[in-house]
Amino acid sequence: MKRRAQSFLTLAVVLITGWASCIVVEHPFTGLPPGPWRGVLELEPRTLATNPEGKPLPQLLNLEFEEVTQGELPFNFEVKYTDEQHFYIELINGEERIKIEDIFIGRDRSTAKDTVVINLPVYDSYLRAIFEEDVMEGEWVVNDRDNYSIPFKAYQGQSYRFTTLRKDPVMDVSGRWEATFEIDSDKPYKAIGEFEQQGNHLSGTFLTETGDYRFLDGTIQKDKLYLSCFDGAHAFLFEAKILPDSTMIGSFRSGKHYKALWKASANPDFQLSDPNTLTHLRQGFEGIQFSFPNPEGKMVSLSGPQYQGKAVLVQIMGSWCPNCRDEAAFLQEYLDEHPGQPIEAIGLSFERYQDPEKAKNAIKSFKEELGLEYEILLAGSSDKEAVKKALPMLSEVLAFPTLIIIGPDGTVKRIHTGFTGPATSEYESFKEEFESYINQLLKESEQQ
Repeated sequence: MKRRAQSFLTLAVVLITGWASCIVVEHPFTGLPPGPWRGVLELEPRTLATNPEGKPLPQLLNLEFEEVTQGELPFNFEVKYTDEQHFYIELINGEERIKIEDIFIGRDRSTAKDTVVINLPVYDSYLRAIFEEDVMEGEWVVNDRDNYSIPFKAYQGQSYRFTTLRKDPVMDVSGRWEATFEIDSDKPYKAIGEFEQQGNHLSGTFLTETGDYRFLDGTIQKDKLYLSCFDGAHAFLFEAKILPDSTMIGSFRSGKHYKALWKASANPDFQLSDPNTLTHLRQGFEGIQFSFPNPEGKMVSLSGPQYQGKAVLVQIMGSWCPNCRDEAAFLQEYLDEHPGQPIEAIGLSFERYQDPEKAKNAIKSFKEELGLEYEILLAGSSDKEAVKKALPMLSEVLAFPTLIIIGPDGTVKRIHTGFTGPATSEYESFKEEFESYINQLLKESEQQ
């Protein structure tokens, strides 16, 4: 775990927020039983039916999907001790393991209950719960969303995710699926479902034109499948029923604020739009320029000497965005592996916090957690109007992240919408194509 001094500093911040003002830290590094835990976020239960507002879509008049989980989103984590006093937690989503060290245990004076606070890395959220022996009960709180919390429970010794049942699946859903989300609206959008099934175990992800849904893990039972992800930023819950024609119909929840119906059919050849064609420079603009402050308050400009005569990777992002985290880690890795190339990266962060100091602190934490060495500037708030104001030369910004590749001559060469991350089958091919593109760009620049 982190040093005791840092722990007490973080606790002071917690006390300022008010909700933990009655907690007395007696044993900050001990108390949780080791081993596997099963957590549950209790989302609002609801039956999702076709087009609940407005006129039903003709092709979906008889479509209805009844949620079996009733909005309960399960996830797994493990408490691991490094010695008798020090421990950390690993959040588990399929192949992904997220290490959490910023943990506090104390006694709540108002309830005389032991209380644990688990600060989740990078995304500025936390789990707070009272615990007795092998049970926790509390809430997940997202700091940069107003009054946003979801009830939370966890049980020690349970390593399953959705169920311990082993009902024979009606089919193997492994492979690539053509999916459509928000089929109950007038603006449905396409996605690619990638699933890997081994017996009753199911893992995978969904790719959209704005990014992917990262590491999903779950199960398939007879004709129903269940997938979830909780990583401190995402709280995703997918359910689906396999129909007699081998297609799927299901529900998707993101936290407590978003619910949608989706459908899918197996299609190994389905592709999304080329992410390099979705955003472009507006007519009348020949390039991109900006000046924004870094977290220390220094104004940094693209026209600065550090970026002249080099290829520049301009990342439009937010510290709250998991796909941005994946892309930032990739960019730093690329820079580390190519120290001799004339190339720089710079991030333009659009934050949820309206308070500039809170926004700058969020950027600082983001950089520290990921070990980023390139500048990340505070470009504005995360609403679309702020992005348009900050970057008027772009046709539109459809997704966080969006990557602008600028050549050594200062011209925009490519604008890439979204990010295909490590949870997808396309990540390795993306990395290969990216390296090939940059090498060709720099080679052409040398020949001019």
